[in-house]
Amino acid sequence: MKAIWFDKFGTPSESLQYGELPKPAAGPGEVLVKVHTSSPNPSDVKKRSGATAPALLDGGYIIPHSDGAGVIEAVGDGVPASRIGERVWLYQAQYGRRFGTAAEYITIESRRAPRLPDEAGFDVGACLGIPVMTAHRCVFADGDVKDKLILVTGGAGRVGYYAIQWASQAGAKVIATASNPDDNTTCWDAGADIVINHRDVNWPETLLSATGGRKVDRVVDVEFGENLQNVLDVINVNGVIATYSSSRNPTPTLPFYRMMFMDITLRTVIVYAMPEDAKTHAISDIEKALTAGALKHRIAQTLPLESCAKAHEMIESGDTRGCLVLNMDTN
Repeated sequence: MKAIWFDKFGTPSESLQYGELPKPAAGPGEVLVKVHTSSPNPSDVKKRSGATAPALLDGGYIIPHSDGAGVIEAVGDGVPASRIGERVWLYQAQYGRRFGTAAEYITIESRRAPRLPDEAGFDVGACLGIPVMTAHRCVFADGDVKDKLILVTGGAGRVGYYAIQWASQAGAKVIATASNPDDNTTCWDAGADIVINHRDVNWPETLLSATGGRKVDRVVDVEFGENLQNVLDVINVNGVIATYSSSRNPTPTLPFYRMMFMDITLRTVIVYAMPEDAKTHAISDIEKALTAGALKHRIAQTLPLESCAKAHEMIESGDTRGCLVLNMDTN
């Protein structure tokens, strides 16, 4: 099968290889999926660079990427044969194991290959795992959001874009932050009620002016360490901060007593460590939303599998808005 792999850390061009690898066979509890699309995420890029999981290569070469979509071609023992031919999306594919979705075939636990409704294309299916499931967890982990005031920082980002949609469709009033007119439009289009510029040093004052002094109940945050002080200026007592990244300040200092006296809940979110019931909840809501056409998606660019290095470079640039999709069918 055609595949992308790396056996050393480094830049995309020096580490990612393209060629032929053996086609896998489904083991017990697994499905064999003919992959149509694979989507890299920032976490995949960090793994490849060696910035995270430094022991990753101890077992041999890695086929990258956690997210993708395709069709089940065969099943292992314990998996109903009725799943053969089913369109599926893939998540958590390259977590705790070496072989991800950047290949023409993958074997994976049956439960990590949920059904992809006919209403959604394989390109959309490749974007569901990390972005949509992370957003769902951030929005719903702490209960119903109806009539809540929710702040989504970086609302035009991969996760933020879906967090705005989940929250607004569930009855919340959503404030998003963005930094340019195009991103502002993206946030409005996703369902934000208010959009403010997070590059403005006085954005907390701008937010409170826009809400008439009402503070937010929950925050979905893309840069925890960098945003924390400003977030504390706009969040209510008993508020919740759900954060999934702190790349610019990976070791932030917490103002413990300020947060304690506000009874702030800090929730850190990563798909891999979500409880299984939370994953099941997200998958169920995703299927309903896709079937109803309720979620909007942004595919920044579709590239052939052999252009995987270019896709990683685009993510590292920080200039790409929306998901990047590698398409096996163009090879």
